[in-house]
Amino acid sequence: MGLPSLPTLSSLSSPTSRTLLTIAGHDPSSGAGMTADLQTFAAHRLFGTSAITALTVQSTLGVAEIQPVDPALLRRTLDHLCADLPPAGIKIGMLGSSEIAATVAAFLTTFSQQAGNQAGNQPRPLVVLDPILRASSGADLLPIRALETLHQQLLPAVTWITPNWSELSALTALPVQTLAEAEAATHSLAQRHPHLHIVATAGDHSQPTDLLRLPSGEIHRFIGKHLETTSTHGTGCAFSSSLLCLLLLRDTPIEAVRGAKHFVTEAIRRAPNLGHGKGPLNLLWHLA
Repeated sequence: MGLPSLPTLSSLSSPTSRTLLTIAGHDPSSGAGMTADLQTFAAHRLFGTSAITALTVQSTLGVAEIQPVDPALLRRTLDHLCADLPPAGIKIGMLGSSEIAATVAAFLTTFSQQAGNQAGNQPRPLVVLDPILRASSGADLLPIRALETLHQQLLPAVTWITPNWSELSALTALPVQTLAEAEAATHSLAQRHPHLHIVATAGDHSQPTDLLRLPSGEIHRFIGKHLETTSTHGTGCAFSSSLLCLLLLRDTPIEAVRGAKHFVTEAIRRAPNLGHGKGPLNLLWHLA
């Protein structure tokens, strides 16, 4: 089974409508972060631009060091880039610090206002946040003190969020060990941010059932199949980026979540088995 039929670049309405932006960290091993995001955009036949939030010393064996970029440099990068190549959708990944989170939030507020003014009654850009708090190897990627910055400044400016169960627990201060607890936590997060589409991912569990909570309060379950593999580096990045692509390509929320889950499953199934740790996915499998 392949991805749903995807439009070609020429079939989308304008150059702007086929450009996406990733705001994320740099993974030198190219399994995760902005490199994985750009590969995922390309796999969906969309053009991607990028702004790096943090440099890392990293491989398939884990994250050894993190160096956030200067927040002022990031803001200048975003402003300069989007003045020339305004994106129709934005994916946010690793932030690395509270200051970076606040900088991205301020940019989103300004950019959304500008996009809304230019487009009139047209929808503003889609923004999908993958709230990366900890690497799969265990390294902390965002300080706990930055969680309130996410709640107060960043989450009001995004439209979708894709936490795994551990991240959902951190965002809500609730235990998330079962599917019922995950559902309860999505409702709790929505009480504070009722506009959000929330996808609670469970790819690291033996029964990978993802949840979609719509702003209406409806819950939809997406049952997956556990794959025995060590090639799982960057699954969250790929899922959120694929979700953004499919939403831009006019899929409904339910179709987009199902399609993104299928995209990641096949990328894992066809992984090239590289590295000595958690290896990268085959994010370009659909183009083979």
